[in-house]
Amino acid sequence: MGNWHAFPHNASAYQYDADALREMWPRLHAGDQEPFPQGESADVLIEAWQAFHRGDFQQAVELGLKAGDAGHVVANKAAGIYADYLEEDDDQKLVIYQQCVDRAVQAIEQEPGNPNAHYFHAFCLGRYSQGISIAKALSRGLGGKIRKSLDSALELCPEHAEAHTALGLYHAEILDKVGRMMGKMTYGASPDAAMESFNRALQLTPDAPIAHIEHGNGVYLIHGDKRLEDSNDAYRRAAAIEPIDAMQKLDVEYARASLEE
Repeated sequence: MGNWHAFPHNASAYQYDADALREMWPRLHAGDQEPFPQGESADVLIEAWQAFHRGDFQQAVELGLKAGDAGHVVANKAAGIYADYLEEDDDQKLVIYQQCVDRAVQAIEQEPGNPNAHYFHAFCLGRYSQGISIAKALSRGLGGKIRKSLDSALELCPEHAEAHTALGLYHAEILDKVGRMMGKMTYGASPDAAMESFNRALQLTPDAPIAHIEHGNGVYLIHGDKRLEDSNDAYRRAAAIEPIDAMQKLDVEYARASLEE
């Protein structure tokens, strides 16, 4: 894996021992609905999630892989967040996302009933698509794969807030790239469906910065400068949240930096 960049903020508030992790779990995982680790790999998975929440994403991936088949969720979430925020090389980002996609495909084959196998396939394939350009991704048929995985995740777990957020962004990205008529006819994308998904995510996780950030992104993708202030308001709400782990800290700092630009 090489040496990944370190988490660039003070992580002292995100050092959860096993008991604190269990107590905080419902809040920490309100967005992905991942169950608390159990079974023979539980100890390693707890260590992996502790590393994830304190921002040691490389160790989280390594421990997730050490846990075997049960570790795909923490490995893919840690790698995806790292690539999204901390990896500076665009080519390396694509490599990381592709590795995540490959792990997710294998996880779907082994655990078709695991909503996060489907969700992180969609999440990482979506980030990969953004990296190569949405237009190119659509031409390769990746949009349909993303939609299928999001639909599967939400069918298995209707309260998966991060999947609702991702589905809202899916609609918004398509509308931005191909327009409303083609978006609706070819991909079933619509502004109303996008906002419904974003709003559902916000209902489920009002304290999740990413739900507000992506809502703001979606508003701007669909409406442009006409709704710029609404988009900025969503970023302001994200920026005002007190983060409870490293991922949320990165989200909050991103929102703050974006408002300053």
